[in-house]
Amino acid sequence: MRELVFALEYEPGCNRVADTLANHPDASVRSLSLHATDDRLWRVDHATGTPDALAAIEDAFLNSDYYADCLATEDCNATQTTQVLDHTTETLVLYSYWERTPLCASIPHIARDHLGDGLLFDTRHESRHYTWRIIHSGEGNVSEFFDELETTVGDCAQMEMLRTAVASPSTNGTSNSNTELAPEQQAAVQAAVEHGYYESPREIDVGELAEHLNIPRSTLTYRLRRAEEHLAKQYITREQLPDEPSPPL
Repeated sequence: MRELVFALEYEPGCNRVADTLANHPDASVRSLSLHATDDRLWRVDHATGTPDALAAIEDAFLNSDYYADCLATEDCNATQTTQVLDHTTETLVLYSYWERTPLCASIPHIARDHLGDGLLFDTRHESRHYTWRIIHSGEGNVSEFFDELETTVGDCAQMEMLRTAVASPSTNGTSNSNTELAPEQQAAVQAAVEHGYYESPREIDVGELAEHLNIPRSTLTYRLRRAEEHLAKQYITREQLPDEPSPPL
């Protein structure tokens, strides 16, 4: 089995969930379960954030003109249902069910067309970044998958490849299976260190650093967060490893 990890960065006005999360940068949505057949898709999502952010996310899921996972840029007449399974002051759990029409397209359905059946999906949505991790057999055509996805997305989002490798047992779509950062994350951290972003007090803020790197502020913030998350988990993993046994006398 192989894993494919990539991200879409949505332009304003192209995805209501992305617009909502961009207005609430501390909130996020991750998939607990996601399944697709040729003409259906159903998923359970777990959102975290402030009460205001969760209310806005719920409204985005329940009242969008078309399903959040559909890549159509206008109503495609799909049959969709979204239900709130749980809503507390800090978390929101949503169940969504979607029946396609010939006008509809989605990442899971495009993936099925080019990577085969039996796919596993894991997603995380923060600000305008929508990260996907797909576990597949390795027998499909990844290049054709990305070509169709890029054509379907059009000008609504920028695509970024994060990793393609042998699948690891991790279920976190944003963590690497080894000690290496994705090249984009490594470059972001290196630039942040070199320009004093991690100094106290900081010598540069994230907006200035993004301008220096000629990338959107949200992209840089996303890459730094994912890199910091990965490095922190690697550190904890090393700290929790048992001590090496003493050599025999």
